[in-house]
Amino acid sequence: MGTSSDVPALRRGLAVLQLLASRAGPISATTIARELGLPRSTTYHLLAELEATRFVTRISAERRYGLGIAAFELGSASLRHDPLQRLARPLLRELVEQVGHNAHLGILVGNELLYLLKEQPRRPETLITGVGVRLPAHLTACGRAILAHLPAAQVRALFPSAATFVRRTDRGPTTLAALRSTLATERRRGWACEDGHVTPGFASVAYPVFEHNHRPIAAISVAMRHHCATIPCTVDWTPLAAQVCTVATTLTRRIGGASDRT
Repeated sequence: MGTSSDVPALRRGLAVLQLLASRAGPISATTIARELGLPRSTTYHLLAELEATRFVTRISAERRYGLGIAAFELGSASLRHDPLQRLARPLLRELVEQVGHNAHLGILVGNELLYLLKEQPRRPETLITGVGVRLPAHLTACGRAILAHLPAAQVRALFPSAATFVRRTDRGPTTLAALRSTLATERRRGWACEDGHVTPGFASVAYPVFEHNHRPIAAISVAMRHHCATIPCTVDWTPLAAQVCTVATTLTRRIGGASDRT
């Protein structure tokens, strides 16, 4: 059982996590120590403990620290009990009525995309996606819509090696450089699209949902039967993306969020 001396350490550890969560990207240990008024030795000790439990990740090349996978998993778990789903469900239903295709709400859990909601049209198209299903985030439109708005260092921490680039078909990014290029394009465009990266013969378009500090916490997507023989896809998805964008923006507003484009 812990002693009363553990409480200050816990509070300091939580303060480190709160500071990292408030920043757009990783920061140095010196910055953490200065802003929290901690001795350097104490700061490094806290960071080592948090790194060992995966709540913090260290970017060695930059000598900086950011939130780790465990912090994202904890945040994702809390979202599953949040009004987010209740607010999103009627919006997804309306979107399905408009477009006639499957609509999803997904969040990041580590480097995977977890589907929280799925709404189907009256004549549903068979997909492997479903509530509780996890898929590689770099292959899904929902996952990339979120990843495109995360700091580059966080993306690198989520995909540290070639082994993390799981493949389901012969399409999709297979290296960090390829993923970064795709994310840069999708961020400039504002929405993500995949054609056959998850399931051959299906494509999807997604747009992110933001919380109050401009961070993406989820994404909404529409998936439909489609196949392009050429790469990249030659279909203009802009009209569909605009419909998805309207729904995602409405959800962002209803949860008190703000797009990083505002």
